[in-house]
Amino acid sequence: MIKQGKIVRIKENESYGVVSSEINEDTIGVYPLTFDPPQRHDEKNIVVLTMSVLGQTSYLDVRNKDSWKSDSLVTIGELDEFYLEKIIRLEILSKVENYYDLFHANRDEVFDPDTSSISYGGRVYDEREMRSLVDSSLDFWLTAGRYNKRFEQEYAQFLGVRYALLTNSGSSANLLAFSALTSPKLKDRQIKPGDEVITVAAGFPTTVTPIVQNGAVPVFVDVDLGTYNILVDRIEAAITSKTKAIMIAHTMGNPFELDQVMEIASKYNLWVVEDNCDALGSTFKGKLTGTHGHIGTSSFYPPHHMTMGEGGAVYTNNALLKSIVESFRDWGRDCWCPSGCDNTCNKRFSWELGSLPYGYDHKYTYSHIGYNLRVTEMQAAIGVEQLKKVPRFTQTRKNNFNRLLEGLKDLEEFFIFPRATRDSDPSWFGFILTVRDGVKFTKNEIVAHLEAHRIQTRMLFAGNLTRQPAFQQVNYRISGDLTNTDKIMHDTFLIGVYPGLTTEKIDYMIDTIRTFVLEKK
Repeated sequence: MIKQGKIVRIKENESYGVVSSEINEDTIGVYPLTFDPPQRHDEKNIVVLTMSVLGQTSYLDVRNKDSWKSDSLVTIGELDEFYLEKIIRLEILSKVENYYDLFHANRDEVFDPDTSSISYGGRVYDEREMRSLVDSSLDFWLTAGRYNKRFEQEYAQFLGVRYALLTNSGSSANLLAFSALTSPKLKDRQIKPGDEVITVAAGFPTTVTPIVQNGAVPVFVDVDLGTYNILVDRIEAAITSKTKAIMIAHTMGNPFELDQVMEIASKYNLWVVEDNCDALGSTFKGKLTGTHGHIGTSSFYPPHHMTMGEGGAVYTNNALLKSIVESFRDWGRDCWCPSGCDNTCNKRFSWELGSLPYGYDHKYTYSHIGYNLRVTEMQAAIGVEQLKKVPRFTQTRKNNFNRLLEGLKDLEEFFIFPRATRDSDPSWFGFILTVRDGVKFTKNEIVAHLEAHRIQTRMLFAGNLTRQPAFQQVNYRISGDLTNTDKIMHDTFLIGVYPGLTTEKIDYMIDTIRTFVLEKK
């Protein structure tokens, strides 16, 4: 038997190849070698071999394989391990691509209004994500590695910020962002237990729970119906001598009024955390959301604008905040060496911190009460490919939103429609509707109708957090009233605009809503 990886001359046609495997006792699988460069679109399946044994550069396409009788092959050399590993890796990835084409590519191709379900959100992917995922798994570097580093660099570049750090979820991103503001390294700007943070009760709980978990006090301000964002003209009335920060989300991808919020924050020396988990790709005055405040956060859970399955990110332009977030994410350690590296600071055994003895190992020195909230390499590998699709995903979300709005706009007497904040261009997370007072149906009735017709709905998350069981024992303060927040709790729901929705599905949602409403008129 001729060993895998041997370079052979094929006597019948005087061509060359690389042995791939034994097919049976006397038949050998061989990758043909050519000397003509491949077409550009084939490059991902091509291995370029520069070996002196053949005297010139040759090319091997892992999708092509011939079989020859063993006595027709003459061994003339052997690949080194580098080339053999690359060939086998690319052959596996080529088969992954074939698997995608067979079993994933057409998964949502046919829409039957009588049987098909319409999700409010979900993952949108192709063979590139699957190849990248398997590629990372073959390294078996299960924690953060080369894909993690690449994603953090490319995500920061995409956002236009100095630093981006991956974490295991958007909720963890919010926890890290707020926890960073409790660091003693911030000195007089450190948030301490009992300090107050301006936020809203109409939203997702993990925008607010990090405030509570760190012993600070959330101060709830009401929101606007239509934009569903904080009423900025009520913020200053909520500020006291205890106020240290503003932490709010861009609701449904619709930016809050960042210029006014940042102006107030500057006036009162407040931190601003932008929960950007529902708004990747949204802009305010031409600048991406998440990059206006001191810290921004993202979520990569499947319904969001891009996905890693689970995953999130924290980003900032502030070097000190970046190092603090990294510390809280990585067990609270003071050391900033990446996994597998030692002594980046060149003084690993020369520090003297806390009351530890001089020279105590910096890799095991802790400056914060932290967590392990790191992401896996496989998640980052998916993210690298997903990030390339974000501009297309963003435009599709806008198109789907506009198609829904156009199809329903004459029903304004029944609904409060979503309205983009001034100077903003939202990358919408969902199409949010609030049932007006005095109409002949309730939110629960139209939601039941949509769900019965296999159209998935969601509420505006928690509705009013202060009404939730988990908040009954929480120390919070309400500034003014939460009239609109209660209205949202009772009368608001949303349907999807994610990129997996076809025009057929969008039109079916429009028709289903119209039919229900006009029958109730």
